[in-house]
Amino acid sequence: MNTALVGIVMGSDSDLALMAESAKVLEQLGVASEMRVLSAHRVPEDLVKWIRDIEARGCKVFIAGAGMAAALPGTVAAHTTLPVIGIPLTSSSSALGGLDAVLSIVQMPPGVPVATVGLNGGKNAGVLAAQIVALTDASVSEKVAAHKAKQSSEVLAKDAKLQEKGYKAYLEEQK
Repeated sequence: MNTALVGIVMGSDSDLALMAESAKVLEQLGVASEMRVLSAHRVPEDLVKWIRDIEARGCKVFIAGAGMAAALPGTVAAHTTLPVIGIPLTSSSSALGGLDAVLSIVQMPPGVPVATVGLNGGKNAGVLAAQIVALTDASVSEKVAAHKAKQSSEVLAKDAKLQEKGYKAYLEEQK
């Protein structure tokens, strides 16, 4: 039986590369996930069936990515009591460059919240989902803490390099 703690869903496989960022982060942090392509508009019954099924198998949080009208995160939130993280996605079809998706996910009606990360924020969604799982899993909590400590040390190493070399030499090395 699959023990995915995070359910990741997108409405189209054209979003797979962006949504994979969440799965990669979760893998690094030792959190099992399951990824599906299930459109809120095209296969709503299949989406609800999956939500019910993965919940019954122990899922703790959902990540849902969508562009344009961005109905998928809200649809997931309407069918679960678990936390839902929405990722607004850019779309070549969007007249607003993804702002439409941001607003659709951020502006949920009262009582149906969706936590929202930035545009194309798959990595942040993965970290946030892991932090939610970490509330009840000490092993994941330790991995999240180590991940954040690694990020801090990487930034400090870059600053030390900048201070040592100066900005001109640093920029030249980046080319």
